[in-house]
Amino acid sequence: MKRIGIDVGGTNTDAVLLDGSTILRSIKTPTTADVTTGVKNALAHVLGGAQGALPDVRAVMVGTTHFTNAVIERRGLSRVAVIRIGLPSASSIPPLADWPEDLHRAVAGPIFLLEGGHEFDGRPITAFDREGMRRAAEAIRDSGVTAAAITAVFSPLIADCETEAAAILAEVAPDVTVTLSSHLGRIGLIERENATILNSALHGLARQTVAAFRQAIAESGLEGPLYLTQNDGTVMRAEEAERFPVLCFASGPTNSMRGAHLLSGLADAIVLDVGGTTTDAGMLRAGFPRQANTQVDIGGVRTFFRMPDVVAVALGGGTIVRDAPFAIGPDSVGFRLLEKARVTGGDTLTLTDVGVRLGLIELGEAGRLADVPVALTDAARGWIARRLAELVDRMKTSAGDLPVIAVGGGAFLVPDRLPGVSTVVKVEHAGVANAVGAAMSQVSGECERIFYGVAREPAIAETLAAARAHAIAAGAEADSLGVLDIEDTPMSYIPGDPLRVRVRVVGDLAG
Repeated sequence: MKRIGIDVGGTNTDAVLLDGSTILRSIKTPTTADVTTGVKNALAHVLGGAQGALPDVRAVMVGTTHFTNAVIERRGLSRVAVIRIGLPSASSIPPLADWPEDLHRAVAGPIFLLEGGHEFDGRPITAFDREGMRRAAEAIRDSGVTAAAITAVFSPLIADCETEAAAILAEVAPDVTVTLSSHLGRIGLIERENATILNSALHGLARQTVAAFRQAIAESGLEGPLYLTQNDGTVMRAEEAERFPVLCFASGPTNSMRGAHLLSGLADAIVLDVGGTTTDAGMLRAGFPRQANTQVDIGGVRTFFRMPDVVAVALGGGTIVRDAPFAIGPDSVGFRLLEKARVTGGDTLTLTDVGVRLGLIELGEAGRLADVPVALTDAARGWIARRLAELVDRMKTSAGDLPVIAVGGGAFLVPDRLPGVSTVVKVEHAGVANAVGAAMSQVSGECERIFYGVAREPAIAETLAAARAHAIAAGAEADSLGVLDIEDTPMSYIPGDPLRVRVRVVGDLAG
């Protein structure tokens, strides 16, 4: 059973052809401005010379940073009409209130606050304002805005107001794409609304990006289905990615973590993914990335939806090293490493040059570094060790030593010993661990609910059944599904002892 995994980063496009857990071919190529060319180049390499691979490639899994980069760089975003349902409550903080000014200008469309919504126990706050929603839909149609975000109070528990609002908008303005917050976020209103707005702002870019991937795959002669990797280490169909591009945020680090699991055989470990500019650290639990349980900042916007617990620092192969006075980073030569590094004929001393000088990697002409003082490289080695030790310590939740898996093109920079680390594991194919993680991805289903007056066991059983149904609908084989984690938390200080339950399941692709 063969799969192709591709990770399209800002600098490189990595690809692997995977047969079960065996890597048949791999490649790291420069990412191109038009996306399609870079993906075609990567596919041409992993398919070339692989006898019999082309006919029986089961699927192509792609991870991409395009959507995250679009938010960070404020490009390719659509204006969004924002509809919040919750009056007479939920009006003290208006939508988009704490967004960075430049992102606000790029995204903000007309805003509507309507009566409706529910309490946590299902009681209506007030009747949904259907006539107000119809007037809002007409205004959106006439404004020329092509995307809308609908958020209602406690809609992850009862989504009736959101679905009714979406139906009215589809009737009046059928060309407007819509995101319902109940499909994305958790209970908090503002953070869930922010994630919903970002998702709608990315709809146009998501359609273009997925179309480019499909074109590259078709021109390569492949017929297998296309999946995009999500930020929980699993995949979703390309059609779903067009609807929910924010679920691809941070999928690059999660792909690397999943790849580190396959390449090392370790299911519980800290992963250090060392790239050209940064090192991303994450925690593997049972072979999957640990999820963040707090709000996550994306491009200056507070959100609260499913995201991996990842911390990044400015340390990579392209990080610039200076002497007199000694300083490292945070700036980097990035994708121009092979052009700018001294070992390859450039004029900039980088951490890759330090690695060559220390004998950690063979690259270019080491003789070009003969004038680099030993004291400088020793100081850089100490700085790297301290920086990574601090990063490992931030990821740990207990005092015990844990294994560390080093992946990424700059994995050679990770010392063989670090304080608080039982062993540092360096694996073959570390440079394409992100593509390996994409190729091996499974399918997940998640459900979060709050129960009022329901015992713990039935509440968990009902949530588990819903999570399984979500996974099967996403393309998972029902018999392969297993529970990844279960959280049940009593909600204090609220009458009736409500219980919050979250369940996540994972399984293999069906068919």
